[in-house]
Amino acid sequence: MEKLKSMVPETLRLQIAESTTRNLPSSCSSLLDFFLQQPTFHQIVGDLTDPETALCGKNKEAAMEFKRKGNERFSKGDYSNALNLYSQALRVAPAGAADMEKNLVAMLYVNRAFVLHNMGLLMECIRDCNRALVISPSYAKAWYKRGKTNASLENYEDAVCDLHVAMNMELSVSGKRRIENELKLISDQHKGTSSPPDKPNLKNQGYLQSSVTDEPLQIKLQCVSTPTKGRGMASLTNISQASLVHIEEPYAAIILKPCRETHCHFCLNELPADTVPCSSCSIPLYCSQRCQEQAGGQKTGNNSKKYDICEALSDELDKYIAEITSTNVSLSKSEHFFEHRHECHGIHWPAVLPSELVLAGRILARSVEQQRHCSDVSDLNGTLDLSHNYEQLPPERKLESHIYSIILLYCLQHSYGSEFPKNGDTVSKFVVLLSEIKVNSMAIVRMKFDQSGKLSQEGDALTSNVEQVRVGQAIYSDGSLFNHSCQPNIHAYFLSRTLHIRSTEYVVAGCPLELSYGPQVGQWDCKSRQDFLEDKYSFRCWCRGCSELNLSDLVLNAFQCGEPNCFGAVLDSCAAQYEKRKVDHLFGALPIRRLEPHVQVDKLKDEDIIKVAGSVFEKTGCSYEIKPGYCLSCGSYRDLEASHATTNKAGICIRRLQDAIVVNEVRTNTLSDALIALDLLRSTLHAYNKKIAEVEDNLAHAFCLVGELHPAVNHCKASIEILEKLYGPGHVAIGNELIKLSSIQLSLGDRIAVDSINWLDVIFSQYYGSHVNTVYPYLQSLKREAHKLVK
Repeated sequence: MEKLKSMVPETLRLQIAESTTRNLPSSCSSLLDFFLQQPTFHQIVGDLTDPETALCGKNKEAAMEFKRKGNERFSKGDYSNALNLYSQALRVAPAGAADMEKNLVAMLYVNRAFVLHNMGLLMECIRDCNRALVISPSYAKAWYKRGKTNASLENYEDAVCDLHVAMNMELSVSGKRRIENELKLISDQHKGTSSPPDKPNLKNQGYLQSSVTDEPLQIKLQCVSTPTKGRGMASLTNISQASLVHIEEPYAAIILKPCRETHCHFCLNELPADTVPCSSCSIPLYCSQRCQEQAGGQKTGNNSKKYDICEALSDELDKYIAEITSTNVSLSKSEHFFEHRHECHGIHWPAVLPSELVLAGRILARSVEQQRHCSDVSDLNGTLDLSHNYEQLPPERKLESHIYSIILLYCLQHSYGSEFPKNGDTVSKFVVLLSEIKVNSMAIVRMKFDQSGKLSQEGDALTSNVEQVRVGQAIYSDGSLFNHSCQPNIHAYFLSRTLHIRSTEYVVAGCPLELSYGPQVGQWDCKSRQDFLEDKYSFRCWCRGCSELNLSDLVLNAFQCGEPNCFGAVLDSCAAQYEKRKVDHLFGALPIRRLEPHVQVDKLKDEDIIKVAGSVFEKTGCSYEIKPGYCLSCGSYRDLEASHATTNKAGICIRRLQDAIVVNEVRTNTLSDALIALDLLRSTLHAYNKKIAEVEDNLAHAFCLVGELHPAVNHCKASIEILEKLYGPGHVAIGNELIKLSSIQLSLGDRIAVDSINWLDVIFSQYYGSHVNTVYPYLQSLKREAHKLVK
């Protein structure tokens, strides 16, 4: 990118900087004509799109080398490295390659199955055996390992069938004798042991996908227009709190680069040990054969019924083989878009270009597939009808979008040819689409549970941290119509790649349903929220959180009053400026804009607001002068420069503690220094300042790491008390902290943990409904431990 940007002459840069959507085809045509004359451009495009020179194709020699190293690690008992090496070999092994007259891919699956079995990952072992048998149904070693693993799982009927098939497939006399001995042993075990009543179905484990609780949708939504926010979504009826209001599959989705080795490239769930690579290139990894085929890879099944056996199989065994080796996947081309297909076959661009550009390629490819039967494909991205912010982009980003769009055009030419003409009009549509993605795409997140800390005598983890991890990016046709609010009334979450939206409060019919695009009241101050939204989405937020006084914005970064017994907040110049705007708006000094009609709270009667900013309301009807450094309650002055110096001094010790937590080396002096720093912050910052809550949380974690659980509980409670003020007691952020608190209380054997778990269960159920156990599986283990306490 930098090389191409440096080549663009100044006159052309200026034309692009001044471009609008009206003259965009002209600037795109000028840049395209310029690049067509540059050998460097053609070399870069060739490196990205030529499968002969790309690094993403299959390579038998590389696969054999990984296999050899895996065999070495396996023979030495280094199963972890052997597993990784066999998986690397599978990633680059060509589908039809042979090794010692056997299919190389099938052999690698069996080798990995042996590793998985030795690591105690029996279900994963079964799935790899199935994958090998789909490719090579007569592979005796795969049937043998499958039978041994089924016996370990006490699935004796399947184990006997597996070993009977293995014995028929085995060509050597010694091999047949070994299998026969195993059959006798398993038959004896089967006579004395009954199979468990809830035996899992292991027939097609490589192809089945986990399901989640179904919850019927009963809310009817409509697209509405609002004076300040344009199009939005509203309900035709009243909506109760915690109601599921919308479910949607993505129009297009892409995994983010940092997660390519850890999460499935289709469903975006965490990868298991038995990953499945694309059968045609070495870029994607999938959690199952089904995900691989849904993404657009080739099927690897062998439908032949000709087996290399010594004698004819019984009809029962023949039927059993068919059940195991059948992929049982049915994907209709008319109903399903194979999003990876045009990126496959060894070309390099999907691995190199930014995720947003690859997502744009998937949107365009799907649009073409949908319009294949139409004579006019000029409106490539009109299917989605999304808003964009192209004209508000800075010059540098306009130039980048021009260059990336031209590169993407050449990349897609290899799959779609004349359906994407090489001209300025086509490039301009790509540019607009990139801007639409910037504004409308949604980050697909997963909840990551980090259990850490020393263990108690009972062996329970002392603390559990929860964080959201961005794993993917997607465009949802209807999901993009939900507008933003810093105090949202709906919550978005994801099961696999499916968007779910649930109400977080009672919403009256016709009221816009609005979610947060990122920052919320209580997370960031008003200025930071507005700057973020204006930079990323090109609008100035006037939601109720940004136009009305609220406790969070008053205290989030505030200092405390210097006068004894005064609970007032002291703002710095930045916060004072934004809160003054709200007061002027409240008392009529600024024109009133129409705000979102959420369920309103009378801010003038909010006791907490009056406690921290009582003077604001003393001159009702006048514009109160909020001054930086002056208490909003009693009007006394605090030296802001000295206060900042104190917090900076305390911050040094706090950062030292945070670094110690990361490496799990918390020393006594580090802890004592952090406690002194906390006292400094308490004497300087307002009691509801979020910085204090963060330090309390850090100390709770640190005390867990050194095995001092009682102070850990106290610091965790102190953090939650502040967060309750900033978010409210029912906010999901409180639930995340309650996970940590309840896990510490359980480690202490404290029955109060039951109350904490019940509280977080109520919160999570409001945000996730029947899906709570899927999104937060750790909650179930907490409930089980709590049940033991009350028995």
